[in-house]
Amino acid sequence: MTDIYAAGAVAAFTIDVLVYPLDTIKTRYQSQDYIKHDATHPLRKPLALRGLYQGIGSVVLATVPAAGLFFSTYENTKTLFSQAMPSAPTPLIHAAASATAEMAACLVIAPAEVIKQNAQMLNASNKPSSSSSPSSTSIQAFRMLGTGRGSATRLFTGYTALVARNLPFTALQFPMFEHLRARLWESRGGDEPSREQQLLETGVISGASAGSAGALAAYITTPSDVVKTRMMLSAGERRGDDGAHGSQGKKAKLSAWTVTQLVYRERGIRGFFRGGLFRAGWTALGSGLYLGTYDVAKLWLNRRRANKSDSAGL
Repeated sequence: MTDIYAAGAVAAFTIDVLVYPLDTIKTRYQSQDYIKHDATHPLRKPLALRGLYQGIGSVVLATVPAAGLFFSTYENTKTLFSQAMPSAPTPLIHAAASATAEMAACLVIAPAEVIKQNAQMLNASNKPSSSSSPSSTSIQAFRMLGTGRGSATRLFTGYTALVARNLPFTALQFPMFEHLRARLWESRGGDEPSREQQLLETGVISGASAGSAGALAAYITTPSDVVKTRMMLSAGERRGDDGAHGSQGKKAKLSAWTVTQLVYRERGIRGFFRGGLFRAGWTALGSGLYLGTYDVAKLWLNRRRANKSDSAGL
């Protein structure tokens, strides 16, 4: 199974690189500060093309371990829950397994998300001007978060909001994905053995199912994504040591409820769905390619392993 998880991690990395610009645009749309500050400058527009890959370094470092942790947890807990609760509905098993896997993966994703989203907001006015300063926006964002006491805590700012977003997202997406995939195979007249006849067909069916399920789940969970984004961006505004020197920080720590109130006061209900179409779009593309590639890789590796076993038995 290690090869399968590795294939999933590689697929996740490739897809993240492809859809990253849409994620940057979504972050900018959800940040009120980005819109308010120097909004007349052409490079401050949310749709500006410059800097769309800012912060990708943190994603590169986190994607492989997070994806490996998610899929290993998902596959194992799905089997465990099925054995422990044989009479439970299949969608419930898939939802519980995906939620457990997501909580584990968020331990890796949260710090990378904080660095990434603060890096996505960097611009010429707040980038270091010294020639000795690092050129990587991820490193700049990491240093912006501070290195004193409390810096580790700031890296996990918004973890609860991230979990609150990802748990319902995965709990919605994976049961819908599994259901749609099963229905599509049935419409093709295939049972379990015949599903493994064509790699391309497997990729298309899995990709279409994952993309459709992911887009719907992403849009529904956009409000929690807006709150998560605003909380994580606030971490970059709270520089300096916490504790005795906490008053020197630029802003106090914002709770999820405080951010929710701020968003509602600023834009009402519509503010909670800001960037929702971008989120649904890149999730549809990313999930479709990601899970489609994952299923194809899993099928190919299982076939290869079976062929090796047959050859060894001759």
